[in-house]
Parts: sequence; C-alpha cells; structure tokens
Amino acid sequence: MWKGHPLVQVAMAVLADPTSRHWGYELSRQTGVRSGVLYPMLTRMLDEGWVEDGWEDPTTIHDKRPPRRYYQLTDKGHLALGTLLQEARRDARSTSLVWRFA
Repeated sequence: MWKGHPLVQVAMAVLADPTSRHWGYELSRQTGVRSGVLYPMLTRMLDEGWVEDGWEDPTTIHDKRPPRRYYQLTDKGHLALGTLLQEARRDARSTSLVWRFA
C-alpha cells in the first residue's frame, strides 16, 4: 500500500464522513494537500477501487460554473483507508496527523 502524509490527511477527511460525496477542491482546502498531489492520488484511489466518481447534476447548479466531479468511498476503500490510519497511528512520523481520528 502506498503511504505518505498527504494520503493520511485525505484518508482522515474522507473517513470523517464516509457516506458523503467529496469534491476535490473541498478535500484540498480541508486537508491542505495541493491539487497537484491530490488529483493524482484520487486517480490512484479510483484505480484501486477505493473510491467511485461521478459528476454533479448540471440541472441542480444555480451559479454559472461547470459541474463538479465527486468522489465517494467504496467498501473496499473504507477498509483500506481504515487500515492505513491504524498503521499511521503506530508510526511516530504520523502521530501528529492521526491524533484527532478516533
């Protein structure tokens, strides 16, 4: 499993609300992970089957912007990211990141 602080940060954000749709920009703001790191990570998570993606329904958009792509955690992803956070708890380098994830 590939690891790193950005993945731990994204895992914490997604697992904080595991049934919701997560938007890339929102995840970037919430975690502080730059888009150049986040979007390749989300692509890899898609490839691993950890998340599914889709597009916002354009008929529900009230401002003038394009539809946003969302990412939703799968059961496989829930298990994988949960395991990752458990491992991160035991890693001294990640202690400051995972203290708030119960």
